[in-house]
Amino acid sequence: MGTNATLVAYLRRTVTTVPGRIFGLICAMYFITYVDRVNISTLAPMMARDLHLSNIQLGLALSAFGYPYALLQILGGCVADRLGARRTLVVCGVIWGVATVATGLVGGLFSLLAIRLLLGIGEGATFPAATRAVTAWVPSAHRGYAQGMMHSSSRLANAITPPLTVMIALWLGWRGAFMALGCVSLAWTVAWALAFRDRPAEHPAITPADLADLPVIDQGSGAGLRDLPWGELVRGMMPATLIYFCYNWTLWLYITWLPSFFVQAYGLDLEHTALFSFGVFAAGVAGDTCGGLFTDYLYRRHGNLPQARRQVIITSMIGSMICLMPALFVHDLAVVGLALASAFFFLELTVGPIWAIPMDMAPRYAGTSSGIMNTGSAVAGILSPFAFGLIIQVSHSYSLPFYGPVVLLLAGAGLAFHFLPSGARADGPGAPTLPIHTVRNAHGR
Repeated sequence: MGTNATLVAYLRRTVTTVPGRIFGLICAMYFITYVDRVNISTLAPMMARDLHLSNIQLGLALSAFGYPYALLQILGGCVADRLGARRTLVVCGVIWGVATVATGLVGGLFSLLAIRLLLGIGEGATFPAATRAVTAWVPSAHRGYAQGMMHSSSRLANAITPPLTVMIALWLGWRGAFMALGCVSLAWTVAWALAFRDRPAEHPAITPADLADLPVIDQGSGAGLRDLPWGELVRGMMPATLIYFCYNWTLWLYITWLPSFFVQAYGLDLEHTALFSFGVFAAGVAGDTCGGLFTDYLYRRHGNLPQARRQVIITSMIGSMICLMPALFVHDLAVVGLALASAFFFLELTVGPIWAIPMDMAPRYAGTSSGIMNTGSAVAGILSPFAFGLIIQVSHSYSLPFYGPVVLLLAGAGLAFHFLPSGARADGPGAPTLPIHTVRNAHGR
């Protein structure tokens, strides 16, 4: 089956089956969480003017989200493994929805910092918990596609958020925009609580045919913190964590500073900035989808799952590094816009394969292992926005901060080449994990 036919078949199953609709609800969560996470970057020029914030203060506020987000990655994954994704995401949804609404009520730097910290708390466990849910609700051979589509939803949010928030802000003001978007988050939380079950067999509408396609995972009663195989999990996930840090340093520059980059470096107004940002982030949507489909295609073609993940990640980082070069030396808006879009497309090829790695290696502890990996993202989320703001404030140059991503993308490609497994056998951490080739044969693939 060709790639296009495969994608159409997957999309049809998303609409017509219970696992597909659950997967669609998870994709909706990725979309909504990113709207609530990055809407502040689009509205930052308006907020900075009204709240009298400097670039350094704004960078500090943008990075505040990352502190609790980083601290709660592993703990949130453990909670999801123990209590289930349903309860974990209900609590998360209430917190991040309330925080988004409250952003519309801030009066200055300190209240903005407090609300961004609360938003980080609410979103800290969301991706590990969602990975836990997908491990049970998506067939093993489609994990790359699933993670690619989920993160495509978040990049679609990146693309749509600039024009969407500008439109709402022109109608309701920037404060009203935050309040409206927070209400959408709370509505999703209600839908999740009503529709999701941690074990597919317990869903009232599940069919035997649906269950036959899903992996059988020993979820047990949930391991406590002391019972987890921490040494094996950390050792197994450390290469992916470091690679994900390199990826996310570049990502956070896009999602927190891109609108301000177009406004301050090229003098664009808010409406034209939204259009340029949309074009760049739309390229990321395509990149996420292609990366997930490509890694699953390579797996079906040669049956080597670790190699299928590794090859796509290396291609992604080298391609993104090369495409970023014009942003360092060229000052033509059209050329820089095209270079940033191309670099973001290649960058996003990484997402599908790297988020499939925790599910491949430790399906029983998918929440915890993905939390370990996503800690790399969270640390980058703390350092990258603030570093960008500081460099701009001191140097008055918008090209200088792009040197860091170029170096880190090269480092990430090197880590993937030397430290990610490349053989057909990859013993994952944790007692329940089988060798990769054994899992494939057990599912008849």
